[in-house]
Amino acid sequence: MTNNELTKEKIELKVSDGTSMMAYVARPKSNAQRPGLIVFQEAYGVNSHIRNVTDRFAVEGYVAIAPELFHRTAPAGFEGDYKNFPSVKPHYQAVTNEAATTDIQSVYDWLCSQEDVKAGQISCVGYCMGGRISFLANAVVAVRAAVSYYGGGIAPGLLDRADKLHGPTLLIWGGLDKNITPDHRKAVTEALDGAKKTYANVVFSSADHGFFCDERAAYHPAAARQSWALTLEFLRS
Repeated sequence: MTNNELTKEKIELKVSDGTSMMAYVARPKSNAQRPGLIVFQEAYGVNSHIRNVTDRFAVEGYVAIAPELFHRTAPAGFEGDYKNFPSVKPHYQAVTNEAATTDIQSVYDWLCSQEDVKAGQISCVGYCMGGRISFLANAVVAVRAAVSYYGGGIAPGLLDRADKLHGPTLLIWGGLDKNITPDHRKAVTEALDGAKKTYANVVFSSADHGFFCDERAAYHPAAARQSWALTLEFLRS
């Protein structure tokens, strides 16, 4: 399948707290039923990179949706500057667990309502901030599987949710990430072990935080290729 065989659109979702949230959707043009996938953004919005990643998942056969998690504090279509984290920090900080929970439920319910999405076949993947939200989503809704790329704040902020996870978890980290330490990673896996949850834990030793994004200075082509293949296989199986 190619990009030309996809339908792409922006939709508006109503959230239970009374807000509205835009989301980018990419799906195969065929009406055949397919698995659904929620793609959770980095701290820089649903930008060209996240839309491209969403497209790539759609090419692989998913009805993929990337919700704009900054909808409470930023204008629709907001795209942050990778070289200016302070400019996105207020939006990032506004995505509390409580706010994200309502967003997760909204986008999950939308996927469940789509005729071309297979029942019980919805998963999620997230990057950076979205890695934390993907972990949270696995505890909030009945996803089939969840993938978390360098999810800062899972430890310590979400460790108490480990026993609530629905599907198996793939944790992907950069070994050079100074913000997410080995102790943080260990705390996450220990919480999952304690809750007797199924997971895979992968550290790319020569990669830094954000290594999957080809628009960031930390981009690591080899780790990005390998983690993509691993992610696809994990979601399929």
